[in-house]
Amino acid sequence: MKVSIITAVFNGVQTVEDCIKSVLNQTYKDIEYILVDGGSTDGTLDVIKKHNDKISKIVSEPDNGIYDAMNKGIGLATGDIIGILNADDFYTDKDVVENVVNEFQSEPIDAVFADLVYIDRKNPEKIIRYYKSSNFSPKKFAYGWMPAHPTFFVKRNCYEHYGLFKTDYLIAADYELLVRFIGKHKIACKYLPKVIVKMRTGGRSTKNFKSNWILNKEVIRACAENGIKTNYLKVYSKYFIKVFQLFSRPE
Repeated sequence: MKVSIITAVFNGVQTVEDCIKSVLNQTYKDIEYILVDGGSTDGTLDVIKKHNDKISKIVSEPDNGIYDAMNKGIGLATGDIIGILNADDFYTDKDVVENVVNEFQSEPIDAVFADLVYIDRKNPEKIIRYYKSSNFSPKKFAYGWMPAHPTFFVKRNCYEHYGLFKTDYLIAADYELLVRFIGKHKIACKYLPKVIVKMRTGGRSTKNFKSNWILNKEVIRACAENGIKTNYLKVYSKYFIKVFQLFSRPE
């Protein structure tokens, strides 16, 4: 099975090389790596060009945000399976993709997701929070919960059948897509009990109160658009659970 991995980046010179190397060092060889740059001006392209001979496709042009960039990458992908790895993130081990493909080959499923850890932006060895996707079930969409999106690998035909990221979402288009795929269309998923991604803190959805307000407003919208009943009380209750994740660690 061919796997397409997409990285969207804009002015990510400090982190993008960790991301790129974690993909290029995978033991699984049938990988199509697509890198979509939004027209960076900070030296990101110089980093990318260092690995030009090993990256399958590179696009560098202005876009309408990260979800537009992801959609461009999906449009270029030819793999049976698609994974998306943000420029701030990286795979934990060299056998991540191999393990994911094994899950797809073991039974008829549409998607695989796993666990991730949030790490300190300056110290990748320092774990801030553990995101355990095993606790997820479709009914938890109503509470603003989803599987860890950077760990989500899905068959390309799901994008063809059910659509791409909605670019009129500012922060929660990944949440909406998972609600649409899993909650509405009920694609078959399997949980891989393993931490496969390290995610640096400081993303748009975690920066400040305003970002969180926009995020939760979009979560409510995503549920409404996909037939999931919820309310603000349910969605905001997730923050109590996140406190316990601060003390949780990978097994």
